[in-house]
Amino acid sequence: MQWLTPATALYAAAVTVPLLVLLYFLKLKRTEQVVSSTLLWHRAIQDLQVNAPFQKLRRNILLLLQLLAMLAALVALAGPVLNMSQEAGKRVVILIDRSASMNATDGADSMSRLDAALDQARTFVASLRNKAVFSLKDRADQAMIIAFDEHAKVMCNFTSDKSQLLTALQAVTPTDRTSSLGETLTVARAFTQPPGVETNNRTSEQRAQLHLFSDGRIKDLEDQAMQEGELVYHRVGQSSDNVAITAMQARRSYEQTDQIQVFASLAHFGDTPVTCDVQVSVNQDVVAVREVTLSGARADANGVGIMPGRASVEVAVTYDGAGLLEVRQLHADCLSADDAAWTVIAPPKQLNVALVTAGNPVLASVLQACPLAAFKVLTAEAFDEAMADASQSPYDVTVLDNVVPARLPRGRYLVFGAVPEAMGMTVAGSLENQFIVDWRPNHAILKHVNPSNVYVAQAQAVVPPREALVLAQFNGGPAVVLSQLVSGTFVWVGFDCLKSNWPFEPSFVLFCYNVMDYLGMQVTDSHEAQLRAGEPILMRGLMPDTTAELFGPDQETVTVTTDDQGSLRFPGTERVGTYSVAVAGDLPKTFAVNLLDTDESCVAPRSDLVLSGQTVSAQEAPVGLANQALWPWGVILALLFVCLEWWVYNSKMRI
Repeated sequence: MQWLTPATALYAAAVTVPLLVLLYFLKLKRTEQVVSSTLLWHRAIQDLQVNAPFQKLRRNILLLLQLLAMLAALVALAGPVLNMSQEAGKRVVILIDRSASMNATDGADSMSRLDAALDQARTFVASLRNKAVFSLKDRADQAMIIAFDEHAKVMCNFTSDKSQLLTALQAVTPTDRTSSLGETLTVARAFTQPPGVETNNRTSEQRAQLHLFSDGRIKDLEDQAMQEGELVYHRVGQSSDNVAITAMQARRSYEQTDQIQVFASLAHFGDTPVTCDVQVSVNQDVVAVREVTLSGARADANGVGIMPGRASVEVAVTYDGAGLLEVRQLHADCLSADDAAWTVIAPPKQLNVALVTAGNPVLASVLQACPLAAFKVLTAEAFDEAMADASQSPYDVTVLDNVVPARLPRGRYLVFGAVPEAMGMTVAGSLENQFIVDWRPNHAILKHVNPSNVYVAQAQAVVPPREALVLAQFNGGPAVVLSQLVSGTFVWVGFDCLKSNWPFEPSFVLFCYNVMDYLGMQVTDSHEAQLRAGEPILMRGLMPDTTAELFGPDQETVTVTTDDQGSLRFPGTERVGTYSVAVAGDLPKTFAVNLLDTDESCVAPRSDLVLSGQTVSAQEAPVGLANQALWPWGVILALLFVCLEWWVYNSKMRI
């Protein structure tokens, strides 16, 4: 047993105990009265003898009870702690996993895993060894707290102040982000490097021990290396039953703009098959319900991972306006963050396209066949005159047919042949008699496009910028390049289409169609409104120092101000749901933040963590108290003695 403040108790005893005993030595001053007989006052005479100064104390139960009450209070004041472990003072790092899977409610009274982890962490903090007063060496344990998901957040640096540690645990909030340990270990080890350094850069102290409170659903475990005994794993969580939406996409038909095709993938991580309804709604109005059956999860070929049961849903929705589309599965499970996914659907928009050419009736006829709102053919001179003072192109898409305008405002461009300076590509010469030998068939621009029969008599040899994406390749260099730059989005075809046989191939029509579709999606900015948890909300093109109000799930209104370039950035998308940004004078813009992460939706807690081949097993039992403070019992005992003394006094008990 250890005494935290024995000196304080000794000082208090030196003052209070003599005063209490002195009270029983003091002579009582009573008023003299004339009585007829002293026979009935024999007891009073004894009291007079007792209260004479410096007389021998008689047995007095009241004095005994008062001394016992004072002794119990003094013992409590000394701060006794019952030590159940005898290790020397140590330094520990408490790691709290607050990722999406830790929001699963499979504990007692529907408690989330994060709440259960915090309860165990509080017990762990209460069990830390306190500093002893009479000790030549500081034996107090020190701890620091780090909360993490994919990023680490230091909640409290090393301290032995338990109230500060408990306050830091209270400040840990849940997120719907994914979980990784690499950054957390880097931060923890930076703080845990012992301060005492001996010769040859060796230290006299051991590295702090890491205590991880998690369900083990961490992505990068195999990339982490641990020393023997460096990590202690406290597992939380029980259930694996969870049905999750792991992928979702909504795409408006290019031919029928009022038709929206909705695709969703579901995964089931429980053991037994389930049947559930999937609900599709637009602006909170239910438009479709589908029933799906998912098989139970099973172990993978290695027997380590889990292969969930899967199903997909495809729904056609008729809606010709803007709004918020939601896909929700209605099966009750322990994790709600992956039960729904949202996407922002933009209103149908037919493009306003300009063709800048010296004359190309083939290309003009192909573009006119696309469902465009407006199509205009311009010469290079007319285009230069119209764009002389423009910072933003008035056309949704501009097609440059082997011409190089004097200047290109920010916009979206399909370029054939000549290379505009704004693309940042280096022209290295020319190529002759080329065939397209390789391409990316899975990219949206080359979807269903087979350019294997395309022959090009003469093409440009270029060196694209590092951030550009080569979609198709000649033998001697790039054939089709996609560049997304600050100055705009460019789809560059490295030859004049009239110097090839491509206009006579069906793939040419499909290519132009796909480019208009791809660039048209950028016009609506719908892709920028779809985010994963933790990705920042970005808005560009606003006035500098503009104030906007942001509303999000489970949070108060946040005021955000644009920077000097008119860009607005809000990184606080830690919870899934819909966010709305309202800028003065404009309609609010909606952003959808989804989980869509199979690793986080697989909520089965891990019994063992495998880190670079080393296995760390979970503790068999939850954290229990190791050092129990006894001073509250001393206070209770003192109160009991006071109550007993009061009862004896009022009952006029005599001994």
